[in-house]
Amino acid sequence: MVALSLILAAAAPRNLAIVDVNVIDVRAGAVRNHQTILTSLDRIVWVGDAKKARIPRGTTRIDGRGRYAIPGLWDMHAHAFDRDSMALFTANGVTGARIMFGNPSHLAWRKAFDTGSAIGPRLRVGSPIIDGPQPIWPGSITVGNAEQGRAAIEGLVGKGYDFAKVYSLLPREGYFAIVETAKKLGMPFEGHVPNSIDPSEASEAGQRTIEHLTRVAWECSGREPEVRRFAAENTPAGTLKARALVVDSYDPRRAEGLYATFKKNETWQCPTLTVLRAMAFLDQEAFRADPRVKYVNPLFRASWDPTKDFRLKARTPEDWAVAKRAYRQSLRIVGEMHQAGVPLLAGTDCGNPFCFAGFSLHDELGLLVQAGLSPAAALRTATLNPAQYLGQTSTMGTLEVGRVADVVLLDRNPLANIDATQKIRVVVQRGRLFDRKALDRILAQTEVKPLTAPPSGGFCDH
Repeated sequence: MVALSLILAAAAPRNLAIVDVNVIDVRAGAVRNHQTILTSLDRIVWVGDAKKARIPRGTTRIDGRGRYAIPGLWDMHAHAFDRDSMALFTANGVTGARIMFGNPSHLAWRKAFDTGSAIGPRLRVGSPIIDGPQPIWPGSITVGNAEQGRAAIEGLVGKGYDFAKVYSLLPREGYFAIVETAKKLGMPFEGHVPNSIDPSEASEAGQRTIEHLTRVAWECSGREPEVRRFAAENTPAGTLKARALVVDSYDPRRAEGLYATFKKNETWQCPTLTVLRAMAFLDQEAFRADPRVKYVNPLFRASWDPTKDFRLKARTPEDWAVAKRAYRQSLRIVGEMHQAGVPLLAGTDCGNPFCFAGFSLHDELGLLVQAGLSPAAALRTATLNPAQYLGQTSTMGTLEVGRVADVVLLDRNPLANIDATQKIRVVVQRGRLFDRKALDRILAQTEVKPLTAPPSGGFCDH
């Protein structure tokens, strides 16, 4: 888009100084008052007492008085189908995203964003979904046995993807062949826990992340054999009984053991509470009356109608009631996992109903606080934790010398109230300055752009 290109040109990298700002130390969960941050091109080159700052001539100054600086945020579970809409991440201070259903287009977008020819976040791009022989989503790689599992990973090597995305319908032999081959070839594997295995098995196998808490509540059930029996009926009544029993039979001792396994193996959890909440509350008209739909293509918006979604259209009032109970259980599980030391990542599953690119990362942080995390701990799930997960703490995740120049300037203190992350004054991304006027222009330019065809895949399975 021409307008976005003009915004990008105006934001060209330069020497910047955010003067006399309150810096949020995300590692310590503390505020360092009256600091100045200097950036040059795409790096932070100085952070310290504002009175001691030596600001080079020609540096663009940003008034930080009374404001709060945090590292750029990451959405660690995202889907995207339109390059220009990725600017919504930047407009919301989300300077990094992990794409969970990748294709060659995403690899091209990553290059465009990194070279500065388009507006968008840093990208970690997953492979196309690797699913069972009858996959849930079109465009998936299908695996029905061990041989196909090995071939799936071998076929991804050298394609540019950062990890292999495993999915729900993989058979056991196919999954463990993927595990063996991925380890041999040095490709991380992340994603859903397949229905054919338990989360503890995935953790012990070395799966790096578990998305959406898939099957976690099942393994926390004290009546798991009965749950499996009901689910195996493959009928609406059986499914309802299974879901209700999972909620009712939660066993704290089983949960404690599972969390210990996750902690031991550093199995990261990306709970995506945003999409779990949506899938529980889409029956409520008030929930669907979200003004942010103006940033959603009409074709997507139509697919968000629960009476048209193949996953939801057959739900009864009893199903919706159980879904809400399961969501509340998910909040409890996330809080317990955090207390048990299980590492957490903030992700939204944007692209799914009422999960908005950029915007919903802030929703996710609020839901993590509802689950029991402190605002500081929630903020770490989108800053320091992604850096630790990616093995890049020396270059990102905090506001320190040598880190990338991804900075979000807020009007309020997020450690006092996590909602403050939405009060964005300035975004610095790759050293490029986007002031409030530029951010508002991005929002105006990304309102409802038509697609020529409906989306073909890339959502999660709930």
